[in-house]
Amino acid sequence: MSAETVNVAIVGGGLMGREIAAAIQRWPALIDHPVRPRLTAVCDINPAAMEWFDEIDTVVTKTTDYHELLADDSIDVVYVAVRHDLHEKIYRDVIASGKSLLAEKPFGIDGAAAQAVLEAMAEHPEAFVRVSSEMPFFPGAQLAIDYVKSGALGTIVSARNSFLHSSDLDVHKPINWKRQVEFCGEAGVMNDLGMHTWHVPLRLGWAPETVYGVLQNLVPTRPGPDGSPVPCDTWDNATLHSWARHEGALFPLTTETKRIDPGQKNTWEFEAIGLDGGVRFSTKNPKTVSVFTVTDVPGGGREQVWQQIDVGSQSVWPTVTGGIFESGFSDSILQMWAVFLAERHGSLGDRFGAARPEEAALTHAIYRAAATSHAEGRAVAP
Repeated sequence: MSAETVNVAIVGGGLMGREIAAAIQRWPALIDHPVRPRLTAVCDINPAAMEWFDEIDTVVTKTTDYHELLADDSIDVVYVAVRHDLHEKIYRDVIASGKSLLAEKPFGIDGAAAQAVLEAMAEHPEAFVRVSSEMPFFPGAQLAIDYVKSGALGTIVSARNSFLHSSDLDVHKPINWKRQVEFCGEAGVMNDLGMHTWHVPLRLGWAPETVYGVLQNLVPTRPGPDGSPVPCDTWDNATLHSWARHEGALFPLTTETKRIDPGQKNTWEFEAIGLDGGVRFSTKNPKTVSVFTVTDVPGGGREQVWQQIDVGSQSVWPTVTGGIFESGFSDSILQMWAVFLAERHGSLGDRFGAARPEEAALTHAIYRAAATSHAEGRAVAP
């Protein structure tokens, strides 16, 4: 059977818009995928931002008004990557048009915005909606997820999921919208990076029962357009200590989102430790997954051992890439789109899927609890 052709439009021609466009061009790397996407339209309020897309010969529409895309019956799917304060209106408009939506995190600037989008979905069930979260599609992350799901941990001791970089380490870096509550939201770094740390825990059923937030605004001012200091009023770093349950047992779950973590570039880390086993993965060493066990060592008795496994290129959807080769960020983007379009098609089955709107909405309750906890010095239920 021939693959179904799906026409895709991008709203927001910045970094992630270009990454998505590049991933679609690599689609033939996927094996037997039931959908074939074609990028046909791009929207950005800055015409210069769309010039890059001239390299893609399937793009026939470039516009500064996204409503033109929504009125185009040939477009099936819209990916939106814009400032957080613009999410609610654009997402609701896309959903009302009946088109499918892959929405960037945090799915609205706050909980009220996220709920408004969920209400629009209820009014338009024909619109298929998921939320962008690409890091769990590294092959090593998938191995770690499958390890936890297998029951190998036994009684869980602790778990951690982190997203760490140092993009704001330079205190002279000019202010931008991600450092201003008006545009990024009061949750700050949690809004911008938090879905990276909650997609996997929530999918594993680890919704927090209480949250203790440790939040930092390390650089309170940054240079404005004229070089004068202006308030930088969002959280730079956030560490959330939570109690969650695994197979009925309470355990401490830590999530970290940091814009100022010296030495990091863009690192996603996951760890889960139990009495019977454990697993660790970091994109810093994307080929390697560490697995914990207790084993009999010849000549040495029974010992605790962390073993390292090399993972190859294969993730959720199979590709033509040799299984022994390494995987990277571009591959995880391709996998996210593969599962998004497969689930929209009804062909994903029980494979790990893209982040769900209800999961994104729950993260806003978690961030609100973290902020309250930080302000009041106590654990708070989301």
